[in-house]
Amino acid sequence: MKKFIPFLLFLGTIICCLAMTERRVAAVSGDTPVWEVLRELGEPSPNHIITTLPEKASTEIGRKIVHFGSAKSVKKQSAHFVCTSCHNTEKEFGDLSDTDPQKRLEYAAENELPFLPASPLYGVVNRSSFYNGDYEKKYGDLVIPARNDLRAAIQLCAVECSQGRALKNWELESVLSYLWTLELKMGDLKIPAADYKKYTTQKEDAADLISEIKSYYHIDSPAHFVAPPEDRKAGYGLKGDAANGENIYKLSCLHCHEDQRYSFFDLNDGKLSRKLLGKHFPRYSYYSAYQVIRYGAPSHPGKSAYMPQFTSEKMSDQQVEDLRAYLTKK
Repeated sequence: MKKFIPFLLFLGTIICCLAMTERRVAAVSGDTPVWEVLRELGEPSPNHIITTLPEKASTEIGRKIVHFGSAKSVKKQSAHFVCTSCHNTEKEFGDLSDTDPQKRLEYAAENELPFLPASPLYGVVNRSSFYNGDYEKKYGDLVIPARNDLRAAIQLCAVECSQGRALKNWELESVLSYLWTLELKMGDLKIPAADYKKYTTQKEDAADLISEIKSYYHIDSPAHFVAPPEDRKAGYGLKGDAANGENIYKLSCLHCHEDQRYSFFDLNDGKLSRKLLGKHFPRYSYYSAYQVIRYGAPSHPGKSAYMPQFTSEKMSDQQVEDLRAYLTKK
């Protein structure tokens, strides 16, 4: 028996080494969070990971702040907006690697979602970069601490975008805890289910597997500001599709303006509202949709609320012409 002890020790060492180089993980399914798979493949934890919630914080409080602006008996974060004024809490594409605004609109219409100017909160914890592209032109150095820090990005949105107050620490952590419930699942990605099994073993090619998974969604949100057409009468020179424009009007314009939900400028789907916007389209005025879509609208006298602009990724030039076609349709 003693002769076998060295052999058993040697065998145990080999098994331990194999376990370290080829660590088995739980089976992957469509419901498995993407971060869980990345973590098991060796991806470092993002700086917005939560280890312990502070006193008074909770996921439910975060949900209420995101959807209603406050929780408990505290002052509303903003008197003008809530997070869902500009952000969806559901995914906006069937294919998360695509940013085509027309596909986003079609997905919104099919799933009865608003067509909004900001990126969705769904999957935001799976990103590593925020306030990308041209947002530095709008917010200057304020984007520097927020570019790679989700907590700082949330605070920038709270103060600048929503024109409200900074969140207290327990509110911020509550919001972040809620956002983790909106993380991407493997089934959200276009990865064939038959390929899931290759992610269940950590091998020497783990880095390649991590890159492969990330290729199915964006770790940032591209954003480019574009100008209105120089000739407002001629527009962008594209033939508009009124049916497509109707979707934009109902899912975007009315989301904020119907019954003055988030704006003092009241709109509905009646002829008077459509005629008002339609006649101002070719004008160089505050009410020109070309103007407010591409530059946003400044705050109204005595109010700090404003309308944010749509980047080219959130509404294309073609879609702006589609909206014009609907609003000017006889």
